[in-house]
Amino acid sequence: MTEKTTNGVDELSFEQAMQELEILVRRLEEGRLPLEEAIQAYERGTLLKNHCETKLQAAKLRVDQVVLTGPGGASLAPFDAE
Repeated sequence: MTEKTTNGVDELSFEQAMQELEILVRRLEEGRLPLEEAIQAYERGTLLKNHCETKLQAAKLRVDQVVLTGPGGASLAPFDAE
């Protein structure tokens, strides 16, 4: 596996990871990659997908709002735009 395939995912922004993932998916769908490159692309894609899911979960938690439940109490509630 090349260094690019195994390293650097954690440093990518959500947008960068999604862009790279889209490119990898497109290349895999074309079906013209040699087997070893296809396997590496799939492995890298899995890392990128997991990274994006982690970033989305973190963003969701940031959007959740604190709701006061009484004197000294608080809880998290999903963000409600309405």
